[in-house]
Amino acid sequence: MTTFKQRPLCSLAFTSENHSYEENLSSLCAIIKETPLDAVVVTPELAVTNFDYDHFVVAAAFCERITEAFLGLSQTRIIVATMIEKRQDGKFYNIAKVFYQGKVVHQQAKVKLFKFGGEHDYFSAGSEDEIMLFEVDGLRLGLLICFEIRFKQFWKRLEGADVLLIPAQWGKLRTQNFVSLTNALAIMNQCYVVASDTANSDTTGMSGIITPFGDETRNTGRETLEVMYEEKEVLKMRRYLDVGIS
Repeated sequence: MTTFKQRPLCSLAFTSENHSYEENLSSLCAIIKETPLDAVVVTPELAVTNFDYDHFVVAAAFCERITEAFLGLSQTRIIVATMIEKRQDGKFYNIAKVFYQGKVVHQQAKVKLFKFGGEHDYFSAGSEDEIMLFEVDGLRLGLLICFEIRFKQFWKRLEGADVLLIPAQWGKLRTQNFVSLTNALAIMNQCYVVASDTANSDTTGMSGIITPFGDETRNTGRETLEVMYEEKEVLKMRRYLDVGIS
């Protein structure tokens, strides 16, 4: 008898404004500790520090503290978090890190910076070569950071993923764009999408999980949303609606 993989997927709708970095980190860790031990947990973009341009260097230095905390929570969970980090080239990047078994198993820097938000004045852009499929504990994963989901060339690069991970801080005025794009991403790539946005005053709070069929469940006020990853649902969509994804 064929055994299909299952794994809890968790998106967070975390409010991170008007708190200290330590408070945000402590609250975020407390939420993650309540998720199943084998969950895939996606945290919102820069959930701990936000885009704190007034204290940018301090925010970047705090990435060591964030990394240390999530390493400790990732013995059996897969945790996705983004943070401001200064790399060896002396430039600052918006870095997504994937933690598992106490290690950073994948990382990539945000490639498409949101100029309307002034990101290009502070961050350097990462390389498109870092946007790729990667495997963690038998799951084929792909990751896009917020604004990057608007670029169709990245959808193609991540074709074949079982789960796509989307940490975001998406402006409230473009809420429908975020909902429509994350839904379409799941349908087009016939995979699960776990999208996590902050629930701040100026962001959508529309974190959610979308199935390969396009069924969406949104947090809408809940800090944590859990939907079970079902491998058979991915395989079924790709078998019966064959669009060339394997």
